[in-house]
Amino acid sequence: MLKGNFFRGLGYLGEGFRLIRQPGLRLFVIIPLVINVLLFGLLFYFLAELFAVMIAGAMAWLPDWAWLQALDWLFWLLYGVVILLMLAYGFVIIANLIGSPFYGYLAELTEKHLTGQEVSTEGSWAAIVKDIPRALWREVQKIAYYLPRALGLFIIGLIPVVNLAAAVLWFLFNSWMMALQYVDFPADNHKVSFPKLRRDLAASRLSALGFGLPVALAAMVPILNLIVVPAAVCGATAYWVHENDSKHQ
Repeated sequence: MLKGNFFRGLGYLGEGFRLIRQPGLRLFVIIPLVINVLLFGLLFYFLAELFAVMIAGAMAWLPDWAWLQALDWLFWLLYGVVILLMLAYGFVIIANLIGSPFYGYLAELTEKHLTGQEVSTEGSWAAIVKDIPRALWREVQKIAYYLPRALGLFIIGLIPVVNLAAAVLWFLFNSWMMALQYVDFPADNHKVSFPKLRRDLAASRLSALGFGLPVALAAMVPILNLIVVPAAVCGATAYWVHENDSKHQ
């Protein structure tokens, strides 16, 4: 049985957008935002090329029956959804690899704003630079978790008819990954290992999916996806604070 509160999870991204407007947090929103603008342009170009190749390959697999060939619009629709989801999380992976030290500190500042308590005693630019190797290693662990599962879903998505289910599975998986990706920042600040974080989120999976779903949707919307990353970090920190309080209660 799935546990958690899906509707409570939905509210955390909105709280994240409110938090990024706080004066003490803005600097750590602006710097990664500039990086994200450059990354998104490059990623969109390369995935658009991949999209055209995928459609041509899928249509070549089908028998030369007129009614099947007439369904090419359905393939454009299905693969369009898959590409958007790949773009959404692919963008998140690259943006977080580069911005992870900033986002870790943003999560720390956000938690201090929410609770009034210091998370660590090393909040400084020197600490951010010092933390870069460990933050990058944490991102590598998330990529290692993501890639084999994404590859399996990608292969399913290449099979005609079966790919109808693949689009739904992709979306659910992306929602889960968005929660895992961003709640990892405050969890890492508290020295919670990545395997333990996965178990903790799975214990309240509905709350996690509720948070991850709007993040996954926002990550597919051009322009909005540029600011959703820092908002998701702040929202995930609110998730961490409030969900842990709920467990203790």
